[in-house]
Amino acid sequence: MDFRFDIIQEYAPFFLQGLLLTIVVSIISIIVGSILGLVIGLGKMSKKRLIRLPFEWYVNFFRGTPLLVQMLIIHFGLMPILFSQPSGTVSLAVSLSLNSAAYVAEIFRAGIQSIDKGQMEAARSLGMTHTQAMRYIILPQALKRMIPPFGNEFIVLIKDSSLGVVIAAPELMYWGKAAQGQYYRVWEPYLTVSFIYLILTLSLSKLLHYLERKYSTQ
Repeated sequence: MDFRFDIIQEYAPFFLQGLLLTIVVSIISIIVGSILGLVIGLGKMSKKRLIRLPFEWYVNFFRGTPLLVQMLIIHFGLMPILFSQPSGTVSLAVSLSLNSAAYVAEIFRAGIQSIDKGQMEAARSLGMTHTQAMRYIILPQALKRMIPPFGNEFIVLIKDSSLGVVIAAPELMYWGKAAQGQYYRVWEPYLTVSFIYLILTLSLSKLLHYLERKYSTQ
C-alpha cells in the first residue's frame, strides 16, 4: 500500500488551521468552564436544599449524558433560537464549556473539601468572613491539589473537541474528514490527525507533570 504524502502536504495548511481552532476553543472552554464550575461547585456545597438542588441537577445531567448528544441539542435546538445561522464553532465552544463546567465543579468541590475544616474555623475565629477565608486561606491551598485533575480535564477537552466534526466546526478532525472525503483515503488524513493530537496531549502531559512537581515542593 502506497502512503501518499502529497495528501498531507496539500492539507497541511488546513490541518494547522484546524489545530489552532482546536486549541483556541479548548482554552476558551476550560476558562469559561472553570468560572461556571466554581459557581456550581460552591452551589453544590450549599447547606440550603433549594440552592443546592439545581446545581446537582446540572452536574448530573452534563455528566450523565453523552457530550455528542449535548452538542447536537445545543447546535440544532438551542442555537437556532438565538441565531438565524448557528455557527458550528460557537456551538462547539458552548457545548464544551457547559460540559466542562460540570466536571470542574466536582474538581472544585473535592479540592475544597480536602482542606482540613479546622482551617476555616481558625480563619473565622480571626475575624475573617466566610468569603475572605475561602479566598485567602482555602482556595489557594485547594488550587494546588486541583492542578492534576484540571490538567486532565484540559486534555480531555482537546480530544473531545474532535466531536465538532458532526456540526461542521472546522477543527482538526473536520479537515481530516475533508481530506478523507476528497481522496477516499483513510490512513493519510486520520493518521496525521491522530499524530497531531498525540503530540499536543503528550506536550500538555509533560507540562502538567512539571507543574505538579513545582507546586508539590512549595
